[in-house]
Amino acid sequence: MNRDWIAAHIPHQGDMCLLDAVSEWSADHIECRATGHTDPAHPLRAAGRLGAASGIEYAAQAMAVHGALVAGAEDAPRQGYLTSVRGVGLHVERLDDLEGPLCVRAERLSGDSNQVLYRFSLHHGERCLLAGRAAVVLDAEQLEPGAHP
Repeated sequence: MNRDWIAAHIPHQGDMCLLDAVSEWSADHIECRATGHTDPAHPLRAAGRLGAASGIEYAAQAMAVHGALVAGAEDAPRQGYLTSVRGVGLHVERLDDLEGPLCVRAERLSGDSNQVLYRFSLHHGERCLLAGRAAVVLDAEQLEPGAHP
């Protein structure tokens, strides 16, 4: 799956679609490749740099792609909302000074029809740049009032 496929299956369009390709995936994990982090026009750059915390958005997009893949070609992907990130460790200050592709990984740890918990990481070669966990609520607008986590 290339960037065009990814953009057709997640809400992020144009420059905000940060992933270039899906390297591998299964029902429980996904690995994606990204190369735009060195672009001076990157949409998440601030004060002339792309901070490491921006890697959380890369991970969120990988989770969205995973949801689309798991849904299959017959079903429309469900809208997901990142509701929390926990245990995030940033091992670098910035991403834009790293030449070569980034590897974005997400592993589904648990979930049900409305919520999913992922572990995620962002790597440059063998070096871990950031890692953490994220909770995603699916179709939040359809949940009953008071049922939001």
